[in-house]
Amino acid sequence: MKSRLSKLWWSLMAMIVLCPSFALAAGGGGAAPIVLVADTRKLSGILAWWANLYNESHFQFMILTVILIPVTGVIFGVLADIIMSWIGIDLKSRDLAEH
Repeated sequence: MKSRLSKLWWSLMAMIVLCPSFALAAGGGGAAPIVLVADTRKLSGILAWWANLYNESHFQFMILTVILIPVTGVIFGVLADIIMSWIGIDLKSRDLAEH
């Protein structure tokens, strides 16, 4: 078992080290640059604004996304606490059962 894990570990390390060289050997280094844009033709409202922000500035889109993800997590966490307390699950006062 230990030898299999060792082989798996070294195979994984070889893939990590050699994958960029394989990509460059396949012609990945001289390829034309790719332009990534969002299709905004059928969008409206906040979705259009969000897509236009992505198209105009990837940096601003990244900053706003990094800020929105934890805020969304907090909102969902608070909603989960409210729903659990509403249905009778109390996680705030916990008695240890194992002694």
